Amino acid sequence: MERLQPPGWPPPRGYANGVAAEGRLVFVAGQIGWDATSHVVAAGGLVAQTRQALENIVAVLAAGDARPDHIVRLTWFITDRDAYVRDRKAIGTVYREVIGRHFPTMSVIVVAGLLEPGALVEIEATAVIP
Repeated sequence: MERLQPPGWPPPRGYANGVAAEGRLVFVAGQIGWDATSHVVAAGGLVAQTRQALENIVAVLAAGDARPDHIVRLTWFITDRDAYVRDRKAIGTVYREVIGRHFPTMSVIVVAGLLEPGALVEIEATAVIP
């Protein structure tokens, strides 16, 4: 995997501007912050739901023989921009605990709502296994 950084651009913090990779592609559907078996949304707000959504992504990756460091793209859908900005540091901590110090390309999109009642975040992932 090669991180793409245009000359003269300041380095991004917590994500990559671009990634080039070759290998087997693994696509993970949007994961929300619920227990995948019981479908109970994690209590504790955006940070707790983010942890669970990321853990769900790691579980799906493992089912495809992929690891978090194979992720090349994450797309986050959040329902509350202010909560995301307020909790950014805690979200970063949770991210590093689950994914590690691996920062792929990322987009964060604010949406009016998510399909599952009580869901505050949904995250899609794309991984490339070299």
